[in-house]
Amino acid sequence: MERRSFLTAAAGVFSLPSLSAAIQNAASAYRRPKLKITDVRTAMVRAHGLQVHVRVYTDQGLIGQGEATDSAAGVVPLIAGFKRMLMGRDPLNVEAIFESIRTGGIFAGAQGGQYVTALTGLEIALWDLAGKALGLPVYQLLGGKVRDRVRMYCDSQHHHPDDPQAKAKLQEIEKMGFTAVKFDLDEGADPNRWDRVNWTASNAEIDRMVKEVAFVRGVLGKRTDVAADMHGRYDMTTGKRVARELEPFKLLWLEEPVPAENVDALREVRASTVTPICVGENLFLRHGFREVLEKRAADILMPDIQKCGGLLEARKIADMAHTYYVPVAPHCVVSPIGTMASCHVCAAIPNFLVLEWHWIPRLELWREFVKEGEIIDKGFVTVTDRPGLGVEMNEAAARKAQVPGTGWFEA
Repeated sequence: MERRSFLTAAAGVFSLPSLSAAIQNAASAYRRPKLKITDVRTAMVRAHGLQVHVRVYTDQGLIGQGEATDSAAGVVPLIAGFKRMLMGRDPLNVEAIFESIRTGGIFAGAQGGQYVTALTGLEIALWDLAGKALGLPVYQLLGGKVRDRVRMYCDSQHHHPDDPQAKAKLQEIEKMGFTAVKFDLDEGADPNRWDRVNWTASNAEIDRMVKEVAFVRGVLGKRTDVAADMHGRYDMTTGKRVARELEPFKLLWLEEPVPAENVDALREVRASTVTPICVGENLFLRHGFREVLEKRAADILMPDIQKCGGLLEARKIADMAHTYYVPVAPHCVVSPIGTMASCHVCAAIPNFLVLEWHWIPRLELWREFVKEGEIIDKGFVTVTDRPGLGVEMNEAAARKAQVPGTGWFEA
């Protein structure tokens, strides 16, 4: 075959429309465009807060599963309202479905909060479904993996020097293989507070915070990173003071020293210190992260992949951050289903740092929640190569955490 003829033929075979047709016709027994959405159902569990599990059903028996969190109160009726925009549609057109629902809700709060959280759970279920239909793990649909294992950090509740169990609990976390630990600095019941409304920390409060960080840092080995969370509950003055006081401890990051909605205040805190500042669990969609990046207001971004818009949206946020050389350390407080969904994104992005795990007080439920059992091995998750997310709910275990009085994937 002449070179020109060969190139012409090759261009036809490998062009995007032809590649799409090849996937549709040959990659799976579930042949597009026959696959259609027939139903969407939800269930609610309470573990670390409230989580909503979403299932998308199809005419060929394939079911996709997703999970949403934090802003999940009120999500169930929103998802029920999305049904009319989903019935009969091809579930593999994830971006088209996502955008039609998002833009269709422009006057209904689709810029963030419960609306985006509801859409997030649905989007993750669609990616799980697409992977199952094509016989591919989700990370492959997000561009392929750049790492096989995802590093996890443990959110610990044992950081008080006067807690007789704290030292042993922290050492136990290290023995489990975790190479990073985070704990909370904000305490509403701190007796050193002068005002229950104003979150300007007193000298004694700041001294307590420093004492706690020093304690944790002293217990853990030098190679174990330490991060601290202020939950956006303090003012700019306090944020600056705490960040500077903690500089000698070389924290992995100080999280949300001020509320997320004022990026200029956050930028001032960051400019005042060498302590890395992390933010993002209360931001939505890539649009919510744009100003933080443009104003250089954070050293590390922390999108919550179960509420910020989903897997592809998290990938877009990470890509934006990558252009500023900003690492991404996603917030994650969900079950092994949502955690593995987050891991597919973390495996696919170059600028991943570490992923949260917040279930140490409920280890038994964690280890039973999916049929595959424990997914964390010595502080890392090896991303599954099974189609879709690669884990399936163990309903008998998950229903132990069902919110009383709520339905369980009822039609």
